[in-house]
Amino acid sequence: MEPVERLPRHFQDELELLKTRLLEMGGLAEENVRLAVQGLVDRNRSGIERVLTGDDPVNRLHVEIDGRCFTLLALFQPMAADLRTIVAAVKINTDLERVGDLAVNIAQAAARYATHPPVKKLIDIPLMAEIAQNMLRDALDAFVRRDVDLAQHVLDEDDRLDALKTQIFRELLTYMLQDPATIEPALDLILVSRHLERIGDHATNIAEDVIFIVSARDVRHPGAQGGART
Repeated sequence: MEPVERLPRHFQDELELLKTRLLEMGGLAEENVRLAVQGLVDRNRSGIERVLTGDDPVNRLHVEIDGRCFTLLALFQPMAADLRTIVAAVKINTDLERVGDLAVNIAQAAARYATHPPVKKLIDIPLMAEIAQNMLRDALDAFVRRDVDLAQHVLDEDDRLDALKTQIFRELLTYMLQDPATIEPALDLILVSRHLERIGDHATNIAEDVIFIVSARDVRHPGAQGGART
């Protein structure tokens, strides 16, 4: 049994504020992913440009949240579940910042793709984006609610994302082999699918952190100790 903690109410208030700021950052990152993919599908340069120039709020929250985490650790020296929550928040903060970077990468690929004739109707990439965004949203909800079942659902969804990425690669490879003029724009679509898969990986990281917070189990590498995060 974990020791009972009697930290002051101010600590709990600050912890709740930390969770709120993480949700805000997640919402911004998710919206940038949505805008980038929508810009790709619609060939909407103004939407793409919004993502390319709109990463600053995510970066500012990244710095702020790190500061809040380190202040809580230094001032209150929490133990057990509270300590795991703050350590996980540091990791989640990094995952969300990387999601923001990946949204920018998608927008850059979308900007290049818009200079070429469309290779094909985009169906699977928007589906990948929807799955990745839902995974990210569910992972953050699981963090706030300490919901292990929802976290496990996020882990299970990662297989769908991987399968779609493989399917997209195979289909686009066929287009490139049939028509060399499609090679450059098709490669950008493959890059977008890889970026979306990486967003799913970051959502998976967050879900794994939720399981660690609640049960003190590290599920990143079953049957192994340690290992690096992606």
